[in-house]
Amino acid sequence: MDGLSQQEAEKRLAEHGPNSLKPPKRFKWLLLFISQFKSPLILLLVGAAMLSFFLGSPTDATIIFAIVFLSGLLGFFQEFGALNSLEKLLSLIENKTTVRRDGKEVSIRFEEVVVGDVVLLRAGDLVPADCTLNEANHFFANESAMTGESLPVEKKENDPIFMGTMVASGIGEAVVTATGRKTKYSDIVEHIRFRPPETAFEIGVRKFGFFLLVVTCILVVVIFAVNTILHKPMIESFLFALALAVGLTPQLLPAIISVNLSHGARRMAKKRVIVKRLPCLENFGQMNVLCADKTGTLTEGKIKFEKAVGLDGQPNEQVALYGFLNASMQTGYPNPLDAAILENKRDTAGWNKVGEIPYDFERKRLSILFDNNTIITKGAVAQVLPLCGNPQINLEPGLRALAVASGQGTKEENLTLLGLLYFSDPIKPDIQQVVSQLERKGVHLKIITGDTAATALHVTASINRNHTQLITGAELKQLSDAALEKIANEKNVFAEIEPNQKERIILSLRKSGKVVGFLGDGINDVSALHSADVGIAVDSGAPAAKEAADLVLLEKNLDVLRDGIEEGRRTFVNTLKYVYMATSGNFGNMFSMGGASLFLPFLPLLPKQVLLTNFFSDLPEMALASDRVDHERLEHPVKWDLKIIRRFMIVFGLLSSIADYMTFFVLLYWLKADAALFRSAWFIESVVSAALIVLAIRTRHLIFSSRPSKLLLFSVFGVCLLMPILPYTGLGKLFNLVPIPPVFYIYLVGIILFYILSVEIGKYFFFRRRHY
Repeated sequence: MDGLSQQEAEKRLAEHGPNSLKPPKRFKWLLLFISQFKSPLILLLVGAAMLSFFLGSPTDATIIFAIVFLSGLLGFFQEFGALNSLEKLLSLIENKTTVRRDGKEVSIRFEEVVVGDVVLLRAGDLVPADCTLNEANHFFANESAMTGESLPVEKKENDPIFMGTMVASGIGEAVVTATGRKTKYSDIVEHIRFRPPETAFEIGVRKFGFFLLVVTCILVVVIFAVNTILHKPMIESFLFALALAVGLTPQLLPAIISVNLSHGARRMAKKRVIVKRLPCLENFGQMNVLCADKTGTLTEGKIKFEKAVGLDGQPNEQVALYGFLNASMQTGYPNPLDAAILENKRDTAGWNKVGEIPYDFERKRLSILFDNNTIITKGAVAQVLPLCGNPQINLEPGLRALAVASGQGTKEENLTLLGLLYFSDPIKPDIQQVVSQLERKGVHLKIITGDTAATALHVTASINRNHTQLITGAELKQLSDAALEKIANEKNVFAEIEPNQKERIILSLRKSGKVVGFLGDGINDVSALHSADVGIAVDSGAPAAKEAADLVLLEKNLDVLRDGIEEGRRTFVNTLKYVYMATSGNFGNMFSMGGASLFLPFLPLLPKQVLLTNFFSDLPEMALASDRVDHERLEHPVKWDLKIIRRFMIVFGLLSSIADYMTFFVLLYWLKADAALFRSAWFIESVVSAALIVLAIRTRHLIFSSRPSKLLLFSVFGVCLLMPILPYTGLGKLFNLVPIPPVFYIYLVGIILFYILSVEIGKYFFFRRRHY
C-alpha cells in the first residue's frame, strides 16, 4: 500500500502506453486529410472526371483531380494547424490526480497513471482510471456518464469505480486495475468527448449547408438539362454543371471556421483564457447572460478569517479552537474557508481524531470524531442549526458565517451550538466598472450564490448596483418551470441557492431564448456547467468542474471574461464575413454561368476553369481569420441568422451577376471575343472582382474607412496582380487561358468600380436598420 516505485511505474507506462482514450497520433493527420474530400459533390465531381478520363479527355480530368487535391490540401493544412494549436493550449490545463509512489503522495497527470497505482480520492476529484476501492469513508460517486443516473451512488470497500466518474462526496483510496482503452469508459467516451451536443452556431451551419444543397441540386439539374437540350457535349456539360455546384458550395467553410476559432483561441490564451472546445467560442460571442457566484467574481476571492464569537456575539476561544480542530483534521475537499482558519494556529495537543463524516454539497457541513467521544461539526448556518434545536441567532451583515457545534457520540444529532466563525471577502476595487462594461456590451450579470440573502444584498450594494431583484432558493422551490422561466429573467440575484437549483435557473434562461454562460469552480457546479451554452471554470477549481467546462480561466476575473467575450465576437464576425462573401460571390458566379450557358454557343467556362476560379477566389478569404473587426460589431452579441444570410446571398449575388453580364456585353459586342478569349477574360474578371470585393463586404462602413489586416491586403492584391500574368505562363496554357487585349483592362477597371459602388450602396440599404 506504499504504492508502486517510480521506476516500476515508468516501466509499466512504457510497456502499456499512456492512460489516454485518444487515438494514436500517427493516424490523426491521415483521417483529417481524407475528411477534406467527404462532400458528396466533391465525390461526384471526381467520379465524373474519372469517366471523362476514360472517354478520351485525360488531360482535363487530371487537371480537375489536381485542383480538387490542392483545395483539399489547403483546407487540411489550415485545420491541422488549428488542431495542433488547440492541443498545445489544452496541455496548460491538464487534470492531475494524487497517487502514492515510493510511500509518498505525489501529483501526476492522468496520462501517467498506470495499473497498480494507489490513487487518493476526495470530493470533487475525477476518477482517473478503472479502480477498486481499498478504503471508503462516506464515499459517493457520480456515475451519470456511465449509467445516466444523476444521483450519486454509495461505494464501499472492494467496490469498483470507473474512469469518467466523479467523486461526489467523501474520501477514498483505490488501486488502479485498468487504464486507457482497456477501461469500461473507452467504448462510450468517443460519443461524449468527440460528439458533444451541437452549439447554436453548429446548428446554424448545418441548416445553412442543407439550404445550399437544395439550391445546388436544383441548379445543377436545370443547367445540365438545358445544355443537353442545346446539344452541347454531354460529358462536358455534366462536368460543367458539377463544377458550378462545387463553386457554389463554400467548401473551405470548415477550414475557415477552424482557422478562425484557432486564431481566437490563441488570442484568448494570451488573455489567460483557455478554450477547451473550439465551437463554444462562437457561443461566447452570442452570450447575453452571464451567471456567476459572487466569491472571487465580484469579490477578491481572498477569504480572511475575521473572528470567532459565541452566542452572545463576543469573541470566544472555544469556538476558535473547535473550528481549528475541525479544519485542520478534515481530509475531504479543500476550501478557502478552512485555509483562512488554519492561518490562526491553535494548540491541538490531546485531541486525537478517530473518524470523519466528510463534507458534501447536500449536507453542507463536516464533522470530525475524537477519541474522547466528542464530535465537532462545522458548516453552513442553515444546515447546522436544525441539529441544535434551531436556536435564534443574529448574523452580522456583510460577513460570511459558519456555525460550530459539538456533542457526544458519532452521529450528527443532539448537538449544541457553540458559536459562529466570521469571514470577509473584500469587493474588487474595479468590479463596478467591469460590470458596467459587460452591461454596455449586452451581457447581463446574474449572481447565483449559496450565501444568505443579506450577504448577497450587501455585496451587490457595495458595487452600487441599482435595481437589485433578489429571490431565494426557498422561494424558487415553490415556482413551476413555466413561472421560473419568467422570474429568472426578471431577477438578477439568486441567494441561498442549492446546487441542483443552479442548473434549473440556467435551463429556464435558455428556454426563454437567452444564450447563457455560467462561471463556476466547484464540484457542485458541474451540472450547471454542462447545462450552460458556455461553461466557464477556473484552473484552481475542482478537476470535475474543469472537465465539464468549455473554457478555463487561468485566473478568476470578470475583466478577463470581458476580453474573452470580445474575442468570441471577433471570431464569430470574421467567420460570418467568409459566409457572406463565399455565398454571395459563388451564387453570383453560378447565376451568371448558368445564364450565359443558355445563350452562348459554347460553355462560358471549362469545368477546370470553374474550379480554378473558385480556388483563387478562396485564397484572400483564407486571410479573414487575421482581419480586424469594426469596433461597433464587438459592442453587442452577434448571432447566426439563416434568413439574413440567404437574403444577403441573393441581393449581393445578383449585384455580382450584373458586373458579370456587363463583362459579357463588352466581350461579345465590343471585342467580338471567340470562346477562348471570352473564357480567359471572364476568368480574370471573376477572380479580380471576387478578390477586391472582399475589402468592401468585410465591413459595413465605406471601403476606405475600415482598415483591413496586412495579410488580407497582401492576399487580395497578390491575387489581382497575378491574374493578368497568368495567361502568359505554362499554368495558364494548361488551363486554356489566352492573352487578353490591353483595352479589356480599361473596361475591367470601369466594371469593377461600378461593382464596388453598387455594393457600397447595397450595404447602406441592407444594414441601415439591422443590428446583426
